[in-house]
Amino acid sequence: MRGGRKSPAVAEERVSKETTQEKPKIIERVKEYFIDTRGELRKVTWPTRKQATNLTLIVLAVTVAMALFLGGVDWVFANLIKLILS
Repeated sequence: MRGGRKSPAVAEERVSKETTQEKPKIIERVKEYFIDTRGELRKVTWPTRKQATNLTLIVLAVTVAMALFLGGVDWVFANLIKLILS
């Protein structure tokens, strides 16, 4: 070929090799990610059942308290708006 251009077959072969070489790298990286993740999860100090229950109850209590507070604030402002507009 003139001008340093490669034939389509050679270019296709090069792309094919690059694609096949890239896949093992990705597969290896994903595999390494899961191995590392598993290792990190083994280092975690997991809460006991009692701790998890207590923390869950705290979250639920705070959620209910905030809902009541925000509902009360909403009710107050709604009534203020009614008074102003009437």
